[in-house]
Amino acid sequence: MRLIVHALAALTVLLTANVAPAQTAYPNRAVHILVGFTPGTAPDVAARILGAKFSEDWGVPFVVDNVPGAGSNIATDKVAKSAADGYTLLMGGNPSLVISPSLYDKLPYDPEKDFAPISQVFVAANVLSVPPESPAKSVADVVALAKAHPGKLTYGHAGIGTSQHLGAELFKYMAHVDITAVAYRGTTALMPDLLAGRLDLSFANIVNVIPLAKDGKLRALAVTSLKRSALAPDLPTMAESGYPGFEAVPWFGLLAPAGTPPDIVNKLHDETVKALGMPDVKKQFAETGLEPIGNTPAEFAAAIKTETPQWAKVIKDAGIKLSN
Repeated sequence: MRLIVHALAALTVLLTANVAPAQTAYPNRAVHILVGFTPGTAPDVAARILGAKFSEDWGVPFVVDNVPGAGSNIATDKVAKSAADGYTLLMGGNPSLVISPSLYDKLPYDPEKDFAPISQVFVAANVLSVPPESPAKSVADVVALAKAHPGKLTYGHAGIGTSQHLGAELFKYMAHVDITAVAYRGTTALMPDLLAGRLDLSFANIVNVIPLAKDGKLRALAVTSLKRSALAPDLPTMAESGYPGFEAVPWFGLLAPAGTPPDIVNKLHDETVKALGMPDVKKQFAETGLEPIGNTPAEFAAAIKTETPQWAKVIKDAGIKLSN
């Protein structure tokens, strides 16, 4: 009888040990979303909107950590080297995942191998803008100024490899002008210099430009998307301004480290798509010029794989160098 009791007790311990992990639902503690840019930028805004919705549904904090620098490569690398448990996520975009591989000889992470894509979250336009005191009132005026003063005009960007950097370099290539680049640790960091006229122009994100343009603190000239933005429908595209095919837009999405359990990835994907479909989230995105995406992990992975060689060609054709 004693042997039977011991056997039953041992079996109970084994069964309990096997069941316990399954009963630990994700998430059961704070989740950190790393953003490679300063607060107030488009990926930061999107991360905070989604994080708030995730916290509401799951009852745990979703904390946004801003880790700016190197065109978001620093934040991307930190997530690549984090535990694959779903508690450290990246709001990552084409700067570090698609563009950087063609700008750097070697990266500390592999965009295709080191991440588990969850869903692309948004795409947004950049806006060619100038200080209000600038004599430039159109894209053509900027070109005329640049040609009259080669190498003298300056543009600010949010980091090497960002769509702002690539957009300006593409503009220089297509317009045959010489404008000097000045790198910052994010759009919000360059804005004071642009507003004060210490910079001549910038291809800054629409999230940051339009409110200032509406207040008369900046002059917006054109958007870098192929179609006009609903946030500023009167602004022409760069293509409409004389540069057919011009497109340099940032997109961002949620990713986890490679090896994150598929059930966690799927749960995060479903929650992301659910949040992006909510009326209040749609309204918040629209008011800031963000266009929601909400695709599948497979579609997100395919976008990274497909767009990398496309941007590599643009970078090569435009002769863009890392020193820019």
